[in-house]
Amino acid sequence: MNWKIPLFKIFWDESDIENVSNSIKSGMSWAEGPDIQEFERLIADFISTKYCVTFNSGTSAQHASMLAYGISKGDEVIVPSFTFISTANTPLFVGAKPVFADIEEQTLGLNPDSVLEKITPRTKAIMPIHYGGCPCMIRELKEIADDYNLILIEDAAEAFGASVKGKKVGTFGDSTMLSFCQNKVITTGEGGAMVTDSDEIYRKLKLVRSHGRADNSQYFSSTISMDYVTLGYNFRMSSLTASLGIAQMKKVDAIIKMRQDNSSYLNSRLKKEVAEHIYFPNMPEGHVNVYQLYTVIANDRDGLQEHLANKGIMSKVYFSPVHRSHFYRNVLKYECDLPVTDKIADNVLTLPMYPDLKLDEMDYLIDEITNYYEGN
Repeated sequence: MNWKIPLFKIFWDESDIENVSNSIKSGMSWAEGPDIQEFERLIADFISTKYCVTFNSGTSAQHASMLAYGISKGDEVIVPSFTFISTANTPLFVGAKPVFADIEEQTLGLNPDSVLEKITPRTKAIMPIHYGGCPCMIRELKEIADDYNLILIEDAAEAFGASVKGKKVGTFGDSTMLSFCQNKVITTGEGGAMVTDSDEIYRKLKLVRSHGRADNSQYFSSTISMDYVTLGYNFRMSSLTASLGIAQMKKVDAIIKMRQDNSSYLNSRLKKEVAEHIYFPNMPEGHVNVYQLYTVIANDRDGLQEHLANKGIMSKVYFSPVHRSHFYRNVLKYECDLPVTDKIADNVLTLPMYPDLKLDEMDYLIDEITNYYEGN
């Protein structure tokens, strides 16, 4: 469908084209090269971590983290069900069991009290997400992880640049996954990364992403015979992709500011005009949202979504809970009591949000939401 207002648009400029073109014109290093190291440096500096390792997707990065931490058969990883399915699937990749905890209604992230109820002697890690760009109760979850000697892996796929009391998301956990898929805050089309301060995990992540190869020099430009010291995968990000990431990183602050300004405008108008029909999660003090998603809790959600679609406005349900998917319910036989997750998922609706969303587009969106509720 040719939407009048799509759910998202990729923000790009001539620097993105120039960087990729220069990488192509080099005639070398399309698979690996200095752009990868530069992109990793920019990410680590931005997040304030010691290391960054890039991957061909956020899912690959998360899979690699499971392997790097030695999570395996018999282990349990506590995750939310209110997330994209890869969060739950990655423990399965290594034979571990995802255990679903409920969410809370302020940040739509893992509820620390529910997490405490799910801890068993088999629990190895907690893997919370920062939903839609809003930091979860990550400080409380870190305390739990520390108290129970658990690994804390942040899933910050949607929250690049978010923070809590001045401390960036990605610096609370032992490691953090980032995603650069096309609808994220910055994008390389597909791509991901892990950031960490651990020397050991950094080395293991590099081995996992490149066939278990001890690659102290670049494979395609070195005459050194390299050894393979463990089982690994081909999870590498290409240099062409990294060159695009470098260009995106140079405007990340501007991109985040535009998202926040647009969200502020939508918040103020919708709260004024349809407050009795639309609920906005109330962020805790000190939490800075980057609004990768602009999500509301809406009365008669399905009717509103249909109305907006008829008016050429795209919206989407992020997320249908993982525990209600066919695979988890019918194949893995999960039965879960997650009342807040179920309630939120039945009413949540993500509306259009992108950096260059125009004022007239936002006004049209607001007018149609208002028209729907006034007519019903």
